[in-house]
Amino acid sequence: MSASQSGDEEGQPKKRAPWGVIALVLLTGLALIRNGSGEFDIGPPQPASAAAADARGSGKSAPAPLPFSVPDRVRIPALQVNAPVTPVGIDPEGWVDAPPPEDPNLSGWFTGAVTPGEKGTAVIVGHVDNKQGPAVFYGLGALKKGNRVQVLRKDQKTAVFEIYGIEVFEKANFPGTRVYGSTGAPELRVITCGGGFSKQNGYDGNVVVFARLVEVR
Repeated sequence: MSASQSGDEEGQPKKRAPWGVIALVLLTGLALIRNGSGEFDIGPPQPASAAAADARGSGKSAPAPLPFSVPDRVRIPALQVNAPVTPVGIDPEGWVDAPPPEDPNLSGWFTGAVTPGEKGTAVIVGHVDNKQGPAVFYGLGALKKGNRVQVLRKDQKTAVFEIYGIEVFEKANFPGTRVYGSTGAPELRVITCGGGFSKQNGYDGNVVVFARLVEVR
C-alpha cells in the first residue's frame, strides 16, 4: 500500500486510505527515524509525565478548517526550530519514511494524512539526531503544553497549532488509533524518536506532540 496520496495544489487531493488501515501500517512500522545515533551527551530530552495529552478542548472557539495545501515550513518558536518540510510516504518495508538524514534541519509531512489545517490529523516527522549530532526535532520532548507549532503552507496561509500533550510511546505498543485518529477537528502530530537507546536496536520509542489548530494567519 502506498501512502503517497497527496494530490496537488491545482486540483483536488487524491482519496486517502482510511486511517483504520494506515494506523495498522504505522503501528507496526513507526520506528520512523531509524538512523538516529543516540550517542550525543545524555540523549534528547524526554517528556515529563505531567505533559500527557489532555483531549479536552481549551474552551476557545476554533478556526474553521482550511482547504488542502501542502506544507512548506514548520516553526516551533520554543525550540528555535525553523525547518523546511518535504513530503514523505511509506517505505518498501512498510515504515513511515523519514527525510534524508544528511540534512539535519529537514522535516517530513506524511502524505497519507491530511495537510496541516485541514479537518483531521496531520503528521510531521523529523530526525532526533544523525551522525553529526542533534537534528531538527532533538528538543521535542522538552516542549510544554501551550507551546505553539506554526506550519507555513503553499497557499501562503500559516496554520498555528497549540500543544496539549507530549508523550513518549514504546514502538512495540504504539497506540496508532489514539495518535493518528481524527478528533473531528484540525489537529497536528509532530513525531520523532525517543525513549531508551541501544546500538543494536536504536531508540525504543517515539516522542509524539499532540496539538490542535487555534489560529490561521
